[in-house]
Amino acid sequence: VITRPEMEIGRYHWMYRSSRPHRYHHVPALRGNISPLGIQGCFECCIKCLGGVPYASLVATILCFSGVALFCGCGHVALTGTVSILEQHFSTTASDHALLSEVIQLMQYVIYGIASFFFLYGIILLAEGFYTTSAVKELHGEFKTTACGRCISGMFVFLTYVLGVAWLGVFGFSAVPVFMFYNIWSTCEVIKSLQTNVTVPGDQICVDIRQYGIIPWNAVPGKACGPILENICNTNEFYMSYHLFIVACAGAAATVIALIHFLMILSSNWAYLKDASKMQAYQDIKAKEEQELQDIQSRSKEQLNSYT
Repeated sequence: VITRPEMEIGRYHWMYRSSRPHRYHHVPALRGNISPLGIQGCFECCIKCLGGVPYASLVATILCFSGVALFCGCGHVALTGTVSILEQHFSTTASDHALLSEVIQLMQYVIYGIASFFFLYGIILLAEGFYTTSAVKELHGEFKTTACGRCISGMFVFLTYVLGVAWLGVFGFSAVPVFMFYNIWSTCEVIKSLQTNVTVPGDQICVDIRQYGIIPWNAVPGKACGPILENICNTNEFYMSYHLFIVACAGAAATVIALIHFLMILSSNWAYLKDASKMQAYQDIKAKEEQELQDIQSRSKEQLNSYT
């Protein structure tokens, strides 16, 4: 026989249990190679990893590496060939082109530094692209952007802008030797075309290197005329240096394009990080309000249960 106190206790437990909301746990549907335990398969992991690759930054990095490699490699060899041409045909005295040789040697050392710096800088920008892509797409669960990350992105925008302006100057400077070699080559072509015309002798057509300011005016011989100039154009040093300077100029142009591409990417990523930070702040406030509402509801239910 159930006594009245036992009935009251049973009624209290029944009401206390019914006051708690029942929680339903959502069970995700099985797709592809996902196991019942929630472990993703190889295909889903590959898709997730490929979704986190910053393809724009990757293309810009490859273009930057290619441009810097062409500029540094071809420019280094072309400068060496230029010194050889000057020593053999335009300045036979070593003291006349001693300053030019020192400047060219210094430029070759600068090329080594440029290659090393941009190799490291390209990797850093690519890593920053991975960081920004992961932060925006939230591929790492609770991973969130920080003020330090946004500050670093802004610093890269400024630094890339400065480097882009500097490389515009490098591109213009690399076009100067192309212009000089083109003038020499076009003069040689004129001499070849005048070989059949006896009224205009080719010996009167000359190229004076001293007018470009790369060697002093007292350099001997300083200029080449007629068949001598034509022979210079037919040498391997002139042919290689001319075409290498063209490739180096094209490499500088490719680097400028890559830096402009990087600048657009970094500006877009910085804007995305700024918007993501605002969204995170909104979500944090919303989650805090929901937690406070749940606490109020739980306290109300406890008070109701205690009163009952």
